[in-house]
Amino acid sequence: MISRKNASISKCIIHKVGNKHNNTKNALSEKEVHFDEASYELMLPFLLRPFGSVVQSYRFNHHADISLNEINTYSSQMFKEDDAFIETSKHIVKHLFEQSNSAQIKTGDVLIVMFEGIEFNEITTNALGIFKIENKVNFFQTYLENNSYDVLVQKGISSKKVDKGCLILNQSDTEGPIILSADNNNYDAQYWTNHFLNIKYADDANNHTQQYIELCKDFSEDILKISYGNQEQNTFLAKTIDFFKENETINVERFKDDIFEDDKHKSLFDDYKKNFEGEKDLVIRNQFDVAESVVNKEKKKIKTEIKLDTNIQIKLDIDAPDASAEYLERGYDDEKKMHYYKVFFNTEG
Repeated sequence: MISRKNASISKCIIHKVGNKHNNTKNALSEKEVHFDEASYELMLPFLLRPFGSVVQSYRFNHHADISLNEINTYSSQMFKEDDAFIETSKHIVKHLFEQSNSAQIKTGDVLIVMFEGIEFNEITTNALGIFKIENKVNFFQTYLENNSYDVLVQKGISSKKVDKGCLILNQSDTEGPIILSADNNNYDAQYWTNHFLNIKYADDANNHTQQYIELCKDFSEDILKISYGNQEQNTFLAKTIDFFKENETINVERFKDDIFEDDKHKSLFDDYKKNFEGEKDLVIRNQFDVAESVVNKEKKKIKTEIKLDTNIQIKLDIDAPDASAEYLERGYDDEKKMHYYKVFFNTEG
């Protein structure tokens, strides 16, 4: 994640990108945007806000040679040649246009922006931002005519969120330039991340932690919930998060010994892990460092609720992984021909 408290916009240009499948064409600007004070004060946080909470970073990718990655080449040129900004921004839009390989890809405004004063991991650097605005919102505009006010409806850009955006930092590590990406319209995620930017997650603790928690979430949904029920699923997820919180380094064998009491469950997990790696085309490391920020973010996404068809919900505390096994009992009532949960407690809150 970045800090934008000292950030500023040094260059900005707006183009429109079409879609070659529905014969809409690009419309390219010849001059940079010159903001007035009000629009600048609104635009700066609007563009950078998505990256304030981004935990994982990306690196450029290419099947043959990383130097052949188009956005890698264009961003590098912009950082090195100040007067190349306008022409290179046009090449970026043309490259984006070429990725519109289906009719569902939306046209929109493309903002190419150079930022100064971006803080990332205690380093201050400049950065190139590429943003695509796909969805316009209706708003009322009042106007004065013949000494009376009237109203009309216009379409414009909402200042609440960016549809798609990336931030390419002028800062590299051993894997290359550091990239942050945000996409609020996931129906075409391949188009933005894989085809246009052609980026992959960095090989770091953030990615390793994310992959393993995703594995555990999918295992709980596809195996535990179906075979053993919601209580077993939620207990497993709570124990998983607790294990990540209690350990700075994850060892997969120690994880399984700690989480699973039954060897059969370990075998189920091992088999699922192999299939997961094959489907995702990745290899999960047997040992890796924990990224606390990823754990905290993923913890917020996990729902530990048991929803019953009798309009009753049981919410389990993800921070108390042993509570479910100790104080919640599942059974079957032969007389009512229904399942039941028995909850033990001392006092009501």
